[in-house]
Amino acid sequence: MAYEFKFPDVGEGITEGEIVKWRVKTGDKVKKDQIIADVETDKAVAEIPSPAAGKIQKINFKEGETVNVGDVLVVIDDGSATTKKIEEPVKTEVKEEVKKVEVEKERKSVGVVGELEEASEVGSKKVEINSSINIEKPKVRATLLVRKLAETLGIDLTKVKGTGNNGLITEEDIKKASKGGGLSKSTTNVVEKKEVKESSKGVKSTRKYDFYGYLERIPLKGVRKVIAKNMRNAVDRAAHVTHIDEADITELSKVRDVEKVTAEKKGVKLTFLPYIVKACINALKKHPYLNAMLDEETQEIILKKYYNIGIAVDTENGLVVPVVKMAEKRSVIDIGKEIFSLAKKAKSRKLDIADMKGGTFTITNIGSIGGLFATPIVNFPEVAILGLGRGYDKAVVINNEVKIRKVLPFSLSFDHRVLDGAEAARFGNDLKEELLKFK
Repeated sequence: MAYEFKFPDVGEGITEGEIVKWRVKTGDKVKKDQIIADVETDKAVAEIPSPAAGKIQKINFKEGETVNVGDVLVVIDDGSATTKKIEEPVKTEVKEEVKKVEVEKERKSVGVVGELEEASEVGSKKVEINSSINIEKPKVRATLLVRKLAETLGIDLTKVKGTGNNGLITEEDIKKASKGGGLSKSTTNVVEKKEVKESSKGVKSTRKYDFYGYLERIPLKGVRKVIAKNMRNAVDRAAHVTHIDEADITELSKVRDVEKVTAEKKGVKLTFLPYIVKACINALKKHPYLNAMLDEETQEIILKKYYNIGIAVDTENGLVVPVVKMAEKRSVIDIGKEIFSLAKKAKSRKLDIADMKGGTFTITNIGSIGGLFATPIVNFPEVAILGLGRGYDKAVVINNEVKIRKVLPFSLSFDHRVLDGAEAARFGNDLKEELLKFK
């Protein structure tokens, strides 16, 4: 029996994913729960297990292609015979009715992460048994421009066989389906004008050069597509303001130099970041409006009484923000160990979606790459994010004497709807005081 395995919703709010790697090929035999593909969704790579044992009969997507929730990923054949039989309906003067339908009831198989649908004997069409037989129309795969072209020429797309990838209907398919196998001169002019018009709207843009030279087009997909969506959402929904300052970390630097030796014996590479996390938590307790979110529906500011600190990690696939849960209950060494573990998982694309949920406040370390200040965008629906600059030695006047101190620049972006600049400045002052306490 052949089963159509649909791409399931592998996480909260997931609507699509990108095929990163197929671990099987057509003709391979698989066991139940065997991993058949890696699919990137919402900044995480999910391993998709086979919901049944059998033979891979068909793979519908290539590596790098985007699959939507509900699309059929693969067809799996378990080798058994299909016993489903459907007789033709008998016509009457009023309407066609089913006189006799004999169907052996088959149990619907449910996989580990999704639903298996039985592939009926009418190809990709599904059959419902009610008081009549309803056969769903075949799915049409075509771009918006091709649909517009078909509409202009009066062509029924359901009657056109697509020659593109996975049955995608192309412009050439439409032209061949038009009368006489081609387009008249007048029709061609109309189509060309429509194409220019649609291109100006951003519907289609295929030119590989402009007036000055050649262009390279890179699809916006995967992690970068998610980042673009989240950043646009954050900018649209939050009123961003950035407060900048510097903190004296001279004494902290000495403490870290001593404690990193002990940390290394425990397998932890101790950076300044765990100390800054602890300092932030103490400052957040004094300024709870920075550890909050705005419920736009109820028009309430929700102050969170726990501290889940997001740590932005730069990877070759884009920026991801895993979260250190309940950081207020952890030691500096424990936080350092957790940050290292999450960063390692992020760079190897092994983060689980749950690793990036539940954050209340985010820290991004721009200085690890370079630069002193930045204007980071809040990790919505959080209301504040701390950007760390590059620590450096600075000549400072203390008691009328010039001394060299180690300073840490920082940028605090916040949602002005929830708090004002004065509160952000007070948080910054308390953060500096907390960092001075490490001695």
